[in-house]
Amino acid sequence: MPDNVFSERISLIMKQKNIRQIDIVKAASLSGIKIGKSHISQYVSGKAVPRDDKLKFISGYLDTDPDWLIGKKNTADNCGSLSNKNTGEIKMREFKKSTKLNNVLYDVRGPVVEEAAKMEEAGTQVLKLNIGNPAPFGFRTPDEVIYDMKSQLTECEGYSPSKGLFSARKAIMQYAQNKNIPNVGIEDIYTGNGVSELINFSMSALLDNGDEVLVPSPDYPLWTACVTLAGGKAVHYICDEESDWYPDLNDIRSKITDRTKAIVIINPNNPTGALYPKEILEQIVEVAREHQLIIFSDEIYDRLVMDGEKHISIASMAPDIFCVTFSGLSKSHMIAGFRIGWMILSGNKKIASDYIQGLNMLSNMRLCSNVPAQSIVQTALGGYQSVENYIKPGGRVYEQRDYIYKALNDIPGITAVKPKAAFYIFPKIDIKKFNITNDEQFALDLLRDKKILIIHGGGFNWKQPDHFRVVYLPRLEVLEESAEKIADFLSYYKQ
Repeated sequence: MPDNVFSERISLIMKQKNIRQIDIVKAASLSGIKIGKSHISQYVSGKAVPRDDKLKFISGYLDTDPDWLIGKKNTADNCGSLSNKNTGEIKMREFKKSTKLNNVLYDVRGPVVEEAAKMEEAGTQVLKLNIGNPAPFGFRTPDEVIYDMKSQLTECEGYSPSKGLFSARKAIMQYAQNKNIPNVGIEDIYTGNGVSELINFSMSALLDNGDEVLVPSPDYPLWTACVTLAGGKAVHYICDEESDWYPDLNDIRSKITDRTKAIVIINPNNPTGALYPKEILEQIVEVAREHQLIIFSDEIYDRLVMDGEKHISIASMAPDIFCVTFSGLSKSHMIAGFRIGWMILSGNKKIASDYIQGLNMLSNMRLCSNVPAQSIVQTALGGYQSVENYIKPGGRVYEQRDYIYKALNDIPGITAVKPKAAFYIFPKIDIKKFNITNDEQFALDLLRDKKILIIHGGGFNWKQPDHFRVVYLPRLEVLEESAEKIADFLSYYKQ
């Protein structure tokens, strides 16, 4: 074979493996092989090829097939992980995402949102109805909270105890007492960088491969993701739209197996805005009691309840069951970016002593949560609650909820259950009328045509392509414009 075949192949492998000529010379010297700088220079330039002894050394050092390197054959049997055995070409190593992510989605910030970001980069204005982030819509943090954080910043430069500052946990403990959550001491309180971090902790500390957790459908997708990443299996139980989106107790019972460890409830619910009444909570408690399940209750919207309704914490009804309750300030105090949430352990903690050790281990490993944000928990939970101005008649959240509920139901082919809490609505679309088979495509088409960003129902582990979520945080004039555009879009849309 021509000398330039050897030259091309040795140069290619040296480049791929980041090996210099001098590296080969030094390695040869250490092995007692006489290869000088001039030899390597000639090999690489194509002016010469090595004798058999030198070829054997060079191919061994480069971890490749000597016959392929010298050009005696076109395939390489021993070129290491970088060779393609069919062509003899050197293949770059690829790094792929973990297979644990195969069944994980978070479309609240997924493909449709990425498309919207590209449109914005090109100069297009997008009406965003996709994410529950209060600040961009003009909801401001209470002045007292900002003032108190500013006043305490110099005291927040170091780590706090891993579970959080005493003052923050004491205030949370008292909050739990006011919610009638039983058997809670200060050591049962964990602060986190938002509830999201604590959901991750709670699943990682609990689950072995194959363990099952009952999760609502539709759900806030982080729950399903964290169960999956911890090696567990999220088994979705149905929330029934015909019954105000309450959990279907018969469906829950039918899906319990000997691998089921826990049940998750999201109350008030994201994405439906449902608020569970006492009767439903009592039935869930009875199921957990009967099958000895842990109850995980996500209650981040517990202070955003409208129409004179009252939120009931399920842990207050289950003193004999081990419960983990999650809440925080992100939504109720409009400080989503501050990242402060908490987790409360209650009920029968004796049966979970080993699990609690696991929670403590994970809490210690990340040292502590955001200390400046912890410093304002006591201020935020005490005294006047400004959020109440938003959720009563005349308040922004209340009036925007009423408007979007009516506006969506006025669109032919759209129906929606009126939310009682939070700031989301989960309307149903007549898929036969619009010939919809792919709800993500529907969301993309609406985005591209009307510049409106919503999240399709599949992003919340809802299996049918017949729902989407709307966030009604934008001001009324923005919601009015959005509703008009959605109505116009659906006047002609067919998938």
